[in-house]
Amino acid sequence: MATMFRIASSLIFSMAFLLASPGDAQEAAPWNHGLHSRTRLISGGMSGERWIAGIEIALDPGFKTYWRNPGESGLPPRFDWTGSENVAAVDIRWPAPSRHEDAGGVSYTYGEAVVLPVLVTGRDPTKPVRLSVAMDYGICKDICIPAHAALAATLGSDGPHRAAVERALAKVPRSQPLGERAEVSVAAIEPMGAGGDAFVVTVRAPEGARPVLFAEGPENWYLSTSLPDRDNRFVLTVEDRPKDAAGPVPVRLTLVAGGQAVETDASLDAGPTPR
Repeated sequence: MATMFRIASSLIFSMAFLLASPGDAQEAAPWNHGLHSRTRLISGGMSGERWIAGIEIALDPGFKTYWRNPGESGLPPRFDWTGSENVAAVDIRWPAPSRHEDAGGVSYTYGEAVVLPVLVTGRDPTKPVRLSVAMDYGICKDICIPAHAALAATLGSDGPHRAAVERALAKVPRSQPLGERAEVSVAAIEPMGAGGDAFVVTVRAPEGARPVLFAEGPENWYLSTSLPDRDNRFVLTVEDRPKDAAGPVPVRLTLVAGGQAVETDASLDAGPTPR
């Protein structure tokens, strides 16, 4: 009888293991629990000659964290990968953020949860890759709070979180030239008056979509963008710049509209461009 009981118990255990959902298996990646947030590294396996991984951030209800450019307030994430093993290069990709406006100003954020895709190039393809990151980031509800996490994961050829990383990669804005005649595109940048501190950015967006534009300049340049008018035109304003700044100013414009996102490199003083 005892033998039959052990056999039955073993069969029940085996069936429970086989019927476990994929989501249960993916929870093997350990979470780092911080103030109002959790973070972890997830593995997506190989993609071509690189590994794909992700930094997953889950936030308590009502909290948000920040894009690479936090806007007028907030803290941009910072990453230190020096503890990694067999890693030649790490490339972080950024899903399109949301525009959030409150009494503290306009900020560019992620709410509830986000996966930041990470593309990893190994030094020796015959050896495993051990990814390690010391991460500083900001979380905010009413005020911005600095947070820190130390994360690590070994990347294998089969990544249990591949679907999550690929979903995040699909939200990363695709590169697009200025003036591209596409459904979602940055059509033109034109100076607004003679002062050189304001520009009109005209975009294309699907009918009924409410486009959002994010502008980034070189270090120590601070740019802001308005909400669009009825003709999908934004006002881009140079809020601050280095005192000795001269010549063309490279800017990166990220446009989000109708569930699509594009990223366009341009110059602020290049003059009118084709529509």
